[in-house]
Amino acid sequence: MGETAVGGTAMSAAVLCAGAAAWTMGGPHYGARRARLLLAGGGSVGTGPPVPRRWADRGRRLRGRLRAEWWAVAAGLLLAVLGSSPLPAVAGAAGVPLLRRARLARESRLARERRGDAVIALCAALAGEVRAGRQPGEALLRAAHDTGGLAGAQPAVLAAARFGGEVPGALAAAARQPGADGLLGLAACWRVAVDHGAGLAAGLDRLEAALRAERDQRADLRAQLSGARATAGMLAALPALGLLLGTALGADPLHVLLHTGPGLTCLALGGVLEAAGLWWVLRIVRGAEEAT
Repeated sequence: MGETAVGGTAMSAAVLCAGAAAWTMGGPHYGARRARLLLAGGGSVGTGPPVPRRWADRGRRLRGRLRAEWWAVAAGLLLAVLGSSPLPAVAGAAGVPLLRRARLARESRLARERRGDAVIALCAALAGEVRAGRQPGEALLRAAHDTGGLAGAQPAVLAAARFGGEVPGALAAAARQPGADGLLGLAACWRVAVDHGAGLAAGLDRLEAALRAERDQRADLRAQLSGARATAGMLAALPALGLLLGTALGADPLHVLLHTGPGLTCLALGGVLEAAGLWWVLRIVRGAEEAT
């Protein structure tokens, strides 16, 4: 009986290990996929993506869900535990809206830049299609599909081009999208070419060159302002560096800041000055960028 029980336990463990290995290699729905493939005609059954790639994909999805602002909550909770005070947790929670606003502003700026690049590509592609001998309407259809320079306004503009509508008006409406200001120039080129018989390709070439020069100027300015941005980042990191330095020297800065009257006063005053300094530096940088 003892040997039978031991043998049964070993067999059960082997079955569990084999099942776990199959699940790991094929994923949680591997059995269902295998059954569907076999019933569908006996095709070869793959083992799914490799395990490291699957874990990397899951890690990317997790990072996408955990936005940058929520790390402020995690840091606040960690400091609250280390300092035995709820103040860091409250400060971390209060910083979530500010960090979310900064992240959304950055994403909006990147989206505007991508849309501006798409408009430049649209002008270049449209000029090439016109030089190839296509009519302006057909050329716009091809160039828009290839570059996506019209973004969300593409159906309206293409409908106007396909059915003889007011294409310049549709382009002017599409230019209201953030970063699509160059479509106003395209609308002007289109109106001049259609109404006065001017060369559309030549106008598009000049428009593309102007848009590229403006984009390069913004890039150069952003590179010149990188020093100011680095200063703002260093200013934001100095308090954390001071806490680490005090801890390394054997002091207890968290206890002093969170549990004593002078420490709380210094913490409040330092937080106000820190916020004012960051706001001032970023305001200077933002004003310089908007001036262009």
